[in-house]
Amino acid sequence: MTSHTITPASSIMLILLAAIWGGSFVFAEVALREVPPLTIALHRLLWALPILALVVRLRRIPLPRNPRIWGAYLVMGGLNNALPFSLIVWGQTRIEAGLASILIGTTAVFGAVAAGILLRDEPLTAPKIAGAALGLAGVAIVMGPSVLHAWDPRDMAQLAIIGAAFCYALAGCWARIYLSGQTLQMNALGMVAGGTLIMVPVVLMVDGVPRVDLAPGTWAALLALAVLSTSLAYLLYFAILARVGSATLMLVTLLIPPFAVSLGAAFLGEVLSASALIGFGVIALGIIVTDGRALRWRR
Repeated sequence: MTSHTITPASSIMLILLAAIWGGSFVFAEVALREVPPLTIALHRLLWALPILALVVRLRRIPLPRNPRIWGAYLVMGGLNNALPFSLIVWGQTRIEAGLASILIGTTAVFGAVAAGILLRDEPLTAPKIAGAALGLAGVAIVMGPSVLHAWDPRDMAQLAIIGAAFCYALAGCWARIYLSGQTLQMNALGMVAGGTLIMVPVVLMVDGVPRVDLAPGTWAALLALAVLSTSLAYLLYFAILARVGSATLMLVTLLIPPFAVSLGAAFLGEVLSASALIGFGVIALGIIVTDGRALRWRR
């Protein structure tokens, strides 16, 4: 199957993945009522770890014996899990779930540019440069002109989300370079294990021992982040990747914000500004230009 072929089953899986990841922003908002950001990131990884380990065991996938691979998993866990999860949740202490999802949509644009610079088989083409420019323009619209002359804690939160998107972009390149020979399920387990190993000492030093006397709604949000938004999401991600390829899978970033904005409005009462919605439109256009297929189909 080519990377441009999308079957009905793949479409349903893509929409489901977008809904799950869109919901993760709402789950984090609920959990933040009782749990600090770094501890939420640890919960998301810690409870996902045994689920992914069970999947690897049931599929009889052997664990790597090369220490270098586990070192690569440690770096991958930092770039793809520990750092971005922490930055996103910390950012959500100051900005809305829907706005965070819009900014994380820049991952696709950053990823295309990072791949063009770091990977030999992914040249930095004119559409990628144009898409990156549109993505940055969309971010500028979302953040507004006030960021140039006035300090606002929301600005730092938005920059944290953009930093998370950049981490995801670098993680994609790291995986291509150092982990392409491993099975997809093992990669999911390895990076979650690496991220957990990083977050445990960080949380103990910064937040202390996590509380267990949490409200049922908080536990439900934490488990949803781990089981749905991490374990199930990664398994769906890799299943879609095998079916349609990375280029088509990148388009999931266009579908996440509508789910996050809708869920945030329905369950959290969030209302986004017109500039945020316009900025999302420009970022979405940047992703489409970066992808390049719309122009080829038109031709």
